[in-house]
Amino acid sequence: MNKWSKMLLVVGILVAIVVLVACSASGKVHYQASPQYDGKKFVNPAGSFEIGAGGYISLIKEYLLEKRVAPAPEQAVPLKQLSKTELIEDNRVGTAIYRLGHSSLLLAVDGEFWLIDPVFSERVSPVSWAGPKRFHPTPIGLSELPPIKGVVISHDHYDHLDKSTISALAEQVEHFVVPLGIGSYLQKWNVSPQKIQELDWWQSFELPKLTLTATPSQHFSGRGLTDRDQTLWASWVIKTAQQNIYFSGDTGYFDGFKTIGERLGPFDLAILENGAYNKLWPSIHMQPNDTMQAFLDLGAKALMPVHNSTFDLALHPWFEPLERIQALAVTHNANVVTPIIGQQVKLPLQQSYDYWWQQMITYREVNAKADH
Repeated sequence: MNKWSKMLLVVGILVAIVVLVACSASGKVHYQASPQYDGKKFVNPAGSFEIGAGGYISLIKEYLLEKRVAPAPEQAVPLKQLSKTELIEDNRVGTAIYRLGHSSLLLAVDGEFWLIDPVFSERVSPVSWAGPKRFHPTPIGLSELPPIKGVVISHDHYDHLDKSTISALAEQVEHFVVPLGIGSYLQKWNVSPQKIQELDWWQSFELPKLTLTATPSQHFSGRGLTDRDQTLWASWVIKTAQQNIYFSGDTGYFDGFKTIGERLGPFDLAILENGAYNKLWPSIHMQPNDTMQAFLDLGAKALMPVHNSTFDLALHPWFEPLERIQALAVTHNANVVTPIIGQQVKLPLQQSYDYWWQQMITYREVNAKADH
């Protein structure tokens, strides 16, 4: 590797770190009275979590010196292409969810469509020329989507809040429902203030076909290098006439899952973070065993693991999160839902889903992981 390649690699590493562990900048105005705001920043009930300089150095060393095992798929990720006509015809009645990649979801409720943490960009990064690049295209383009009633955002990190996606949706979407502080970004990206609903934890936004409730998560916020935790992070409960769905956003494991389950459960489906974990940040990104425990705490009927299979955001093999959660599902007799990207998940659940990633793991990758 020549010096220029090494320099580009280091830049890419730093950009990836910014995506997962950077800070943010935004104006603070109306959320001063929030119990989650300490006068300077938003905080977790258990306090803030810092990797520290030593942690950053360890992470860069791992990226540079350790041999990566299957950081990205060698084959094309299976994907079902979607069309506006198909989506409208298939979702006139009932509730369905489609994985669009990473943690991005399309939710259909009785003919209305919502996007959750939509990211349609090629990279999740503050710059377009570096940073984590997607493994697969989206199953539908932004311009091909059916009419979108609303957008829900969990927090402001680049792999969940995508400027170009929001800008493209700004005029056509009726509602943007976000945690406290994120509205300032949306307004800069041409979203009308009248369309924005900012919620604190345990606050709800009610519409005829669904109710959205912001619930606690254990994470942080950030898009820059100067101000940390200047916007709130949240998980979400989405309640329709027939279904009750939980979406974790990004979070470490914490006792809040039990509280959410007790107050707003039971849940027909828990959509939980399962990927981009590392021993350096267990408090802000769950390991698969944490994801399973969160599922059990919530008391949900089924678990859909997300935050995997689209971007290389950590050091584990790309397929490891799904392999580990599936093994835990056997141990705990849990119903884990693993659709391919773009595949419809109709609620209430009536079908099983293939372990599609297992067909993509090569003999070489299996042996490399064993040697590792």
